[in-house]
Amino acid sequence: MAVNRFHDVDGRVDATHRTGFSPPHAYPAAVPPGDWQVTLDAAGELTPQVVEELLAAHGQRGRKAIDAVSEQRVKEYRDFTVVVGHDDEYIVEDGRCPCKDATYNLDPEDPDQRCWHALAVELARRLDAVDHHDLWYAEVREFI
Repeated sequence: MAVNRFHDVDGRVDATHRTGFSPPHAYPAAVPPGDWQVTLDAAGELTPQVVEELLAAHGQRGRKAIDAVSEQRVKEYRDFTVVVGHDDEYIVEDGRCPCKDATYNLDPEDPDQRCWHALAVELARRLDAVDHHDLWYAEVREFI
């Protein structure tokens, strides 16, 4: 899945990533701007508008989530969903992740604050881009 992060729906270069300004034509009338999940569900694919809203809501964590999904690093096994990071693999259950970012930097009481691993799982599920494996994760870990 290729993600075009810098062009709007008309193919023009989108300056919103640098300026924070969103042109009014970028949003369909039925979908309010700012809720990337609603916009993604309505579009059914990762559009420039979805990317813009995800990055506005989650910044660098959103960018890392998009990269993980586009690189097929969200894996679903019989027992766990795992996001393959650069240094380790992270089991994400019920939107929670044991990574250091989630543990030390995010407010566990705020459902809008999530690490990029949890965002990647949500994004991959909504895009039907989870890499499914008919194995137990414990079997895979033996080879790592």
